[in-house]
Amino acid sequence: MARDYYDILGLSKSASDSEIKSSYRKLAMKYHPDKNPGDKKAEEKFKEISESYEVLKDPQKKAAYDQYGHAAFSQGSSGQSGGFSGFGTGGFSDIFEDMFGMGSDSGRRSATTGSDLRYDLSVTLEQAFSGDQVEISLTVPTKCESCNGSGAVKGSQPKQCGQCGGYGKVRAQQGFFTIERTCAACSGAGEIIGDPCRSCKGQGRVNKNKKLSVNVPAGVDNGTRIRLSGEGEAGARGSNAGDLYIFIDIKDHSFFQRDGKDTFIEVPVNFIDAVLGNSIQVPCIDGSKAKMNLNSGTQSGTRLRMKGKGMPGLRGGTRGDQYVQINVETPVGLSRKQEELFNQIKDLGLDKISPKTSRFKKLIQ
Repeated sequence: MARDYYDILGLSKSASDSEIKSSYRKLAMKYHPDKNPGDKKAEEKFKEISESYEVLKDPQKKAAYDQYGHAAFSQGSSGQSGGFSGFGTGGFSDIFEDMFGMGSDSGRRSATTGSDLRYDLSVTLEQAFSGDQVEISLTVPTKCESCNGSGAVKGSQPKQCGQCGGYGKVRAQQGFFTIERTCAACSGAGEIIGDPCRSCKGQGRVNKNKKLSVNVPAGVDNGTRIRLSGEGEAGARGSNAGDLYIFIDIKDHSFFQRDGKDTFIEVPVNFIDAVLGNSIQVPCIDGSKAKMNLNSGTQSGTRLRMKGKGMPGLRGGTRGDQYVQINVETPVGLSRKQEELFNQIKDLGLDKISPKTSRFKKLIQ
């Protein structure tokens, strides 16, 4: 037994036109096949929703359904109105015109915008810090200059496709539904070219290498996307070009690492500076060097923060911080005199100056 159209849309019989339309839009978006690829249940649900809406949005069909139920649309039923055996000239296209505003202009096809393109651009961390102007080179389909994108030889004009009437699509009825398909005669262009351009072979576009200057703003990070409007693939038959999207990839740095606006660096420190707490010079991502004072007895692995020495934000604001990890270097290759000096220090007693080592030795005794 067929389900009630009102139940399918989650409505009562007293629902207004706006409530019917609102419920349909919400459910159609949820169960649309494009959002549920390969999901047969969602596909069936979408068909039920579309069928219900097609009836309830039409006052005459709705009145017939309210009086006779599904019998109103059965073949041969006395309640059938106007030979309703499908969607007539409407169908899915009417549904999506209501839903998304995808209707055509007086039945004519709309211009086909070119595809968007992607370009992966690798930049250094220094470029990401300060920003840069980078020139790129790529090959993209561009408007044919010989025919100005029309696809036809100069002096001739494309003719309207007789199969689809210039619409670019044809409709075929399948049972209860009217399905809209791309016209096979003109491949959806709506026009037939009798004398194609020799340069582009009727395509209206040719592959061309071009150079572009890309403004890389300060603060970009991995995955940052830069849009160059109209620099993508040229549209079919002289229509608008798509966009070019530049995706940023930050190259690995020899000693800096990055996390958002913060930078990290490991700095080797000699044994004497760590013991005595001397000052050291630390490089920063902006190319400068900053003086950092160590505490006496600084241990290896100690992390210190340099406020405001990190990366800038992509949209401005304060800079991040730089974190410095101290790696104390154990002396190697000592001379005899240096060994003697270290032995003298050892003889003076290490318990107080090496408390962790002393505690460990007591634990394992």
